Amino acid sequence: MRIRYEMPADIDTIHDLTSIAFAPMPFSEGTEAEIVRKLRANGDLTISLVAEEEGEILGHVAFSPVTIDGVHGGWFGLGPISVKPERQRQGIGKALIVRGLELLMEMGASGCALIGNPDIYNRVGFSSDGQLTYLDLDTRLVQRIVLRGPAPSGAIRFAPAFES
Repeated sequence: MRIRYEMPADIDTIHDLTSIAFAPMPFSEGTEAEIVRKLRANGDLTISLVAEEEGEILGHVAFSPVTIDGVHGGWFGLGPISVKPERQRQGIGKALIVRGLELLMEMGASGCALIGNPDIYNRVGFSSDGQLTYLDLDTRLVQRIVLRGPAPSGAIRFAPAFES
């Protein structure tokens, strides 16, 4: 398996993959594929990686800027992340996340935040200390990994693509 940046020829495949991966998820509103398209169109798709095997795209992850209490401060959000349903739970998502975090570190980012299941994301170093909030969600779901500097506190706001 090879992890690489997305290329223009991958865009439709990423859209289809994201739609298929999120379709069975009870928490999904079915907007994830459009979020990726809007992030790209708005110039907010800071890192977009695919996992490829024998020319087939198996997974995708997006990273985009976030603000905490209205300040960017070098923080990014992880997501959406998608893996072909028949290839889930095989380490593809983890490999995409780890590579994305390495690239964020190389860029000098302060950290990365996400909304998600702590049992899944703590395996790659994400955690919640209750200091980050997102709307009225349980703070256990609002997780972060600090790459440099102090751990932040405050309200997270994701890129505009997530709000429409």
